[in-house]
Amino acid sequence: MRKAEEPQLRLFVFHHSGGSHLMYRDWPACFPAGWDVRIPDAPGRGPRDERLPLGDTGALLEYFLHELDTRLTGRFAFFGHSMGGLVAYELTRRLIDLGRTPPVWLGVSARGTLHPEGDPARRHLLSDAELRRELAAMGGTSSSVLDHDELWELFAPTIRADLRISETWRTQPLTAPLPVPLSVFGGTHDHVAPPHRLDGWAAASQHFLGLRLFDGGHFYFQDRLPEVAGRIQDDIRRALVLASAPSEAA
Repeated sequence: MRKAEEPQLRLFVFHHSGGSHLMYRDWPACFPAGWDVRIPDAPGRGPRDERLPLGDTGALLEYFLHELDTRLTGRFAFFGHSMGGLVAYELTRRLIDLGRTPPVWLGVSARGTLHPEGDPARRHLLSDAELRRELAAMGGTSSSVLDHDELWELFAPTIRADLRISETWRTQPLTAPLPVPLSVFGGTHDHVAPPHRLDGWAAASQHFLGLRLFDGGHFYFQDRLPEVAGRIQDDIRRALVLASAPSEAA
């Protein structure tokens, strides 16, 4: 029987490259009151965080494993956007490899199917001017940062470090599909992770719940958060049904 102080479910939302919890601060209000929605930050977020951003994949995963350790129990789910999708996916694999409880559901957003050689894009190597133009086209980065030289100098190292992780990520091929139900989210007009690059995720899970496309670009959820949150809730509830009736899910 669940302890009274425990939430019905913990939902961990992992941010995109160069992002932080700030873009996702409205998310908790869009989910049931009994859910504990958490948006953990990687190191080096903003001027008040004096820690250097991590530039290594393994270090980033170890950071989140350590930071979230005691909360990765009971019913919990992962949703990650862009770089956060990689974090959510690899954390799920790491928990399974460690023999620990995996999430009841995994949501990957705006991230193309993983390949052993990583992402062919190399935005982290662009010049400042080119990178600022690229980020402006993608959306998700405040114009006050992109248009202000001093702010850009402050945030650029974190953005580049995150992009380097996202674009040089190396993943081991799965020996078998994950036992965790998986949903994939994306924008119909996303030029970073277009819909056709999301199709391959279906083979990554024993229980692929579907591709959820929304009208919009790379940050499609900004204009339709209630709709996206509703879809996430529906899929998590489907995943919980699968967990409670494994014979029917086989």
